[in-house]
Parts: sequence; C-alpha cells; structure tokens
Amino acid sequence: MHSTQLRADVLSGITVSLALVPEAIAFALVAHVSPLTGLYAAFIVCLLTSALGGRPGMISGAAGALAVVMTSLVVTHGVEYLYAAVVLMGVLQLLFAACKLGKFIRMVPHPVMLGFVNGLAIVIFIAQFGHFKVAGVWMSGAALWTMLGLVALTMAIIYLMPRLTKAVPSSLAAILIVSGLVAAFGIDSKTVGDMGSIAGGLPTFHVPQVPLTLETVYIVLPYALILAAIGLIETLLTLNLVDAITDTRGRPNRESMAQGIANVVSGFFASMGGCAMIGQSMININNGARLRVSGIVAAVFLLGFIVLLSRWIEMIPLAALVGLMFVVCEKTFAWGSLQTLRKIPRQDAVIVVGVTIITVLTDLAIAVLAGVVFAALVFAWQHAKEIQARVHTDARGWKVYALKGSLFFASTSSFAALFDPKNDPEHVVIEFRDAKVVDHSAVEAIDALAVRYQQAGKTLHLRHLSPDCLEILDKAKSMVEINEFEDPHYRIADNRLA
Repeated sequence: MHSTQLRADVLSGITVSLALVPEAIAFALVAHVSPLTGLYAAFIVCLLTSALGGRPGMISGAAGALAVVMTSLVVTHGVEYLYAAVVLMGVLQLLFAACKLGKFIRMVPHPVMLGFVNGLAIVIFIAQFGHFKVAGVWMSGAALWTMLGLVALTMAIIYLMPRLTKAVPSSLAAILIVSGLVAAFGIDSKTVGDMGSIAGGLPTFHVPQVPLTLETVYIVLPYALILAAIGLIETLLTLNLVDAITDTRGRPNRESMAQGIANVVSGFFASMGGCAMIGQSMININNGARLRVSGIVAAVFLLGFIVLLSRWIEMIPLAALVGLMFVVCEKTFAWGSLQTLRKIPRQDAVIVVGVTIITVLTDLAIAVLAGVVFAALVFAWQHAKEIQARVHTDARGWKVYALKGSLFFASTSSFAALFDPKNDPEHVVIEFRDAKVVDHSAVEAIDALAVRYQQAGKTLHLRHLSPDCLEILDKAKSMVEINEFEDPHYRIADNRLA
C-alpha cells in the first residue's frame, strides 16, 4: 500500500468523521430519536460498509432520506419498532444481494443520474439552512453575520489552500483553523454541542423489544420495504457516481450485502441504520481517498469522539461544517448539465429537470422510479416508430415485405399499418430476417395479421421466425416457412416460455 495514498485516506477519514457528527445528530432529531441513536448508526454502518462493501472510498451512515420515512413509525409505535424495522430492512437488502440484483442499477439512464446528483446537491444545500435557526427562529443581527462570516471563511480556506499546499486536506484544515479562531477570540457562535450532546459509551447489544407476532410484522414490513428500497437506490446510485469520478468499477451486489449486514447489526445495537451518503462520499473522494481505510478511520474516529473527545468535538462551530457542506453541494451539482440541457434531446432534458425537482419535493426513490419509467416509455415510443418494411415483388410475382426493426407492444400498431391485405396479390411474404419479435403482444399482432389475410382469401408466408415465436403462434403457425439453418434463435418475453 503506497504511503502517500494511505496518508491521504487517513486524513480524509478524520475530515469525514467530523462531517458525520452534525449530519447524524440532525437526522436522528428528524426521526424523533436521541442523537446517540444516529451517531451509533453512523459508526456501525460506516465501519461495516467500508470494511465489507464493494466500493472503497464511499461513505455510508445515518441518512436523511431514511430518517424522513422513520419519523412516522417512531411517532406512531415507538423507537423499539424502528429497531425491528432496521433489522428487517437489512434482511431484505441481504436477499437483494443474494439474488444478485445489483446489476440492474446499471440500467438507470444517465439523465436520471444527473437529476439524482443535482437533486441531492440541492437537498443537502437546503438542509444546511436549518443551522441558521436558534430555537426555531431565524438568526438576525450580529449572530447571523458572525455565522455567515465563519461560513465564508471556511469556504475560502477550502478553495484557496490547495494552491499553497496539499499536504493536509483543505477541508480538515478549514475546520481546524475556524475552530481555533473561534476558541482563541471567544467568538460567540453555534457549535455542535448546541445540537445535542454526543457523549456516550460503546454501543451495546439490544434485541428490539417488540412482540413476536404477525401484527408486528404487519406494522414493520411496509416501513422496512421502503427503507430497504431507498437505501439501496441511494447507495447504488452513489456507487455509480463514485465509479465515474474515480474511473473504477465498484461491486453493487457486494455493497448491497455489506449494507444489509450493517443494518441488521445496527438494529441489534439500538441505532437507526443507514445507507450511502453522497455528501460525505464526495468529501472523501475529493480529498483523494480511494481505499477502505478512509471509511474505517472515519468510523473509528467517530466512536472516539463519542467515547473520549465529546467535549472537544462539541466545541466545533457549526459554521465550519456548514461551509464544508456548501462546498460539497457546489462540487456535487453537475453544473455542466445546465449547458447540455439545450443540446441533448428534449425528452432527456425533461428527465434531468424532472428527477431533480421530484428529488427535492418528495424523495429519491420516487424520483428515480419516475425517471426510469419515463425513460423507458420514451425508448419504447422511439423504437415503435422504427419498425418499417421494404416492399418488392419476387420472380414468382409474390409481394415481399422485408421487415426491419423490433416488433413489440409499442410497435404493433405501426406494424399492422404496413400491410394492405385487400389490395395485395394472392401470395404475400413477410420476411423477418432483419426484424426481431420481442414479446407476446408482437406474436398476437402476427396472428391478427394472418387472420386478416385469410379473410381476404390470400396466402401469407412467414419467413425466418425464431422457434420461440413459432411455439406460441396460433392462427399463423401454419403459414411459417421453417429453415432450421437460417431461422434466428432468440428468446421472447412471454410467460408461457418461462
């Protein structure tokens, strides 16, 4: 292991551990649980996913997207049901990994990824404004200007320090310098300790105190499903983003497995579980971290803060961490996407903007699902228009329709419109050599066309269909000309062939 890379990972891990503290506390308060519940989750999830996961350099912990869902369960049924839901969430994620479903995240279109990145950058940015309130009231006067000044100083150090030296991550240096100035000059500013005490001992094993009945399952299962889905989506999309930045390839199924293990353990240690955190992951990657060491160091230091250094960590001004997260938002947002919106196809631009807005207004899972569905519908619509036929008459006087394109549910209407049974000659050939029959709707369209030619008293010849297609044809089966050496062999999406 190269000493320079190891040093970069260790220093970055320390920086990330500091950034994890206010986020974990804030998300714990959102979920209506104690700050330590969020801090323990950040420690456990970060440690296990870093050690066992499939994406070195990515940081996981207590996440806001999950906290929002947890709120209703905690308020309605209590925190013990939350612990049970976190355990079940982990089990569901382990099943996802066991079925090797992580590969499907590669099917998420690039415009959806852009919308995801931009949406989360905006969400993280907006979340920081909560630190500009005291007892629910917006700051004003000297307190506000002090906070803004410290935020600006933090950001300036992060941006300018790399021009002087890269020996220490600029984000870590900014936190230390601003904290030192606040302490040295006695500047009155909000600190981490104002959010809640982080002092505590080691996490202890705790079996969720819920009745082992079907009623408990009915209560917990819906939340566990939503939490598992959101956690996996955010994690695997963040994995894709880190892959793109580092020009390496992570292992989605292994990361899903690690997240499942981390959440099962989390639930049994009275914490709120978690998933990948794009903000902290970007801090880590931008600091040059590329190894598992960074996440492990972040987790170990976070536990050290809780057990040994809570008094010192609580003195860190929130303005320094807010400034750091503002920089993360700026670096996370895909600014280039604003220029490309005018150049890319309109439907892709709609997906980018739509996913961004839905992520901000609702949640990530709904945004990504909506983006993928819209992209799939656009794809289907575009390919539906590509089915076409070259028409000619052969030496026998038979009319030949040489098809090209994919025949599936969206293109069946265009397919049917290509033919004229009433005016066609006695013998008609449909050549499928350059076409592909994709699904059951396509087979039904061929059968329906065969009926039209039969009713018109014409003879229809179907050439170069796959054996799968022949197996499920009905009316048109007798019209197929079989050539075992030239007929294509591909599978059709139809339950009767499963």
